[in-house]
Amino acid sequence: MTHLHWRAAQCLAKKQTYQTLSKPRHSYFSHMKHIYQIFSPLILILLLGTSCQSTPHTAQKIELANVLENKVQVSITLEKDQSGQFILSATFTPQDPNLHFYSKDIPITGINGIGRPTLLELPKDSPMQIIGDLKESVSPQIPNTPPLELLTYPAGAITLSLPILLPGGNNWIEDEVIVSYMACDENGCRPPVQKKSIAINIPGNELFQ
Repeated sequence: MTHLHWRAAQCLAKKQTYQTLSKPRHSYFSHMKHIYQIFSPLILILLLGTSCQSTPHTAQKIELANVLENKVQVSITLEKDQSGQFILSATFTPQDPNLHFYSKDIPITGINGIGRPTLLELPKDSPMQIIGDLKESVSPQIPNTPPLELLTYPAGAITLSLPILLPGGNNWIEDEVIVSYMACDENGCRPPVQKKSIAINIPGNELFQ
């Protein structure tokens, strides 16, 4: 065998040895890639499932009810504010933006029979406990014509809010809220809604931890 033939044979032997050694490594990485393709969707599903299950415990605001009567949409919500206080709210939204509501502070029968207060109340046996005054999102205005005691909110939506304590536990509890309102404009008023009961389910305070 000449020197040239010997060098060629040596190079061929090295190439075959390299291919033999490389094959198992290539097979290993192909196998791992195949396993990743199978299990990565399952891992993603598990992560999403965990995220969805934790949502009720971390949500800071939930809608409890949404009803429509006499051209007014009433949305009942429960919120935990930054201080940790629970706030029960009712937002009254007229379908006609020119409609207005009357102040929460006028008499229950209005002024001289005109108007009705906008109210959010709880029944006496409610598991929720009121711990503060009813708040309004906007201040009422004095009308331009008598009776001047008939305080009126600006036209559009109004939100009333109550600071409350929730019952203990981590279960949902059947309850209700009571709302009153009357929507009017310069052409007249819609029939009043008085002491309307709205069924809700409230969470125990541990669901907000």
